[in-house]
Amino acid sequence: MASPDGSGESLRKRRQRNRTRLRLATVLTVVLLGVGALGVVAYQVRPVTLRIAVGPPGSDDLKLIQALAQSFARDRSAVRLTPVITDGATPSLAAWSKGQADLAVTRGDLDLPADAQAVAILRKNVVTLWSVPGKGKKAGTVKSIADLAGRKVGVVGRTPANIKLLHVILAESGVAPDRVQTEQFATSAIAEMARDESLSAYLAVGPLDSKTTAEAIAATAKARGEPRFLPVDVADSISKKYPIYDSEEIPGSTFSSAPARPEDKVDTVSVNHLIVAKRALSSVEIAQLTRQIFAARQQLARELPIAGKIEAPDTDKAAAVPAHSGAAAFIDGTERTFMERNSDYIWGLVVLLSGLGSAGAWFRSYVTRDERASGARMRDRALALVAKARKAPSLDELDAMQHEIDRILRDMLDCYDDGAIDDLAPFNLVLEQFHHAVTDRRKTLTMPSGGIAPAHPDAIGAPGA
Repeated sequence: MASPDGSGESLRKRRQRNRTRLRLATVLTVVLLGVGALGVVAYQVRPVTLRIAVGPPGSDDLKLIQALAQSFARDRSAVRLTPVITDGATPSLAAWSKGQADLAVTRGDLDLPADAQAVAILRKNVVTLWSVPGKGKKAGTVKSIADLAGRKVGVVGRTPANIKLLHVILAESGVAPDRVQTEQFATSAIAEMARDESLSAYLAVGPLDSKTTAEAIAATAKARGEPRFLPVDVADSISKKYPIYDSEEIPGSTFSSAPARPEDKVDTVSVNHLIVAKRALSSVEIAQLTRQIFAARQQLARELPIAGKIEAPDTDKAAAVPAHSGAAAFIDGTERTFMERNSDYIWGLVVLLSGLGSAGAWFRSYVTRDERASGARMRDRALALVAKARKAPSLDELDAMQHEIDRILRDMLDCYDDGAIDDLAPFNLVLEQFHHAVTDRRKTLTMPSGGIAPAHPDAIGAPGA
């Protein structure tokens, strides 16, 4: 017998097709969510490589950055470094300003852009000023900075920042900078500088343990006589007027212990040598980089003493070179957690999942719309069979109706499993009424002959049974 709605085979095919669609939609949704989740995780844990401008070749700065880069790569750190080698602090700043690097190792007293912020202080460079006995009428007269008027000063290093710093010291000491001649010498020309008798004094800028400064002092002492170190008596006023500089002291015997050079401590000024980054650079990446630098500092200091001089930048917003927000967060202990940083994404994912759930429910409702309509028709058909069963002329007709109701029941259960029907209670009520009708009609048809109905051939006690 055909299905109740006349399309049993067609309904089964539609049901199978709908199940296939739902499976594909579910698999596709799961795959997309999985790919999205993996993408977010991969983005969060991916190693970030930052280019850092540093130089010159063979310098301690380059050696330190290379050591840090190797340490980060060896430890598979979240942030890696790639050195961009330049000719020094000024070229490094220029390369960084042009976008050729993400970070730069430079001096704090250079003309830094307004968006330059400190990541770490690699060291403090102190100013060392000294004079030599010399020859002629002016021999031995340079005992203080005030005596430099009308003299010529040899400056170690080609960077214009050294000349700028000397002019600041002269001006604050009451000496007009234009009354002092200067000549710059490359670090490879120290011997030539020491032999130049036109020079009355020398200036070098570098860390206290600078080999270059020590070699320059030793060379001038050998060529011209024992040096006299010139104190910067106005160091405190310079640091107050120019926040980029700090007042410092050069301890006795810093550059030599036999003989002691200097014999006693000498007042001077210093300027930071630091790593700078642009304000727009990710605070998360800079915080991680700062953490890695300070974690590697002590370990690297065993082989590279300059690493032990790394310091945290000033986190005060009014600092001459303020700390980058990422570095400040690490230093001050105010870093945001993963959940705090990604709360917007997490809530977005919750909203997305909610939307996908709603879309899935709509799609399920859409693909099962035919099954819902068939379910309604099957229920109506079962209800019609109730009335038909009460008037069935024979037991064969009742059996046929019973088979039909069985098929309807099977299809209704399939629709329920597929979600096309949410509630079987109405159908159960119809089914119960059908069984009551069949039972009552069967009793009537099998009643002994009393003028009401003939016995069914299969009934117990009927003729031929």
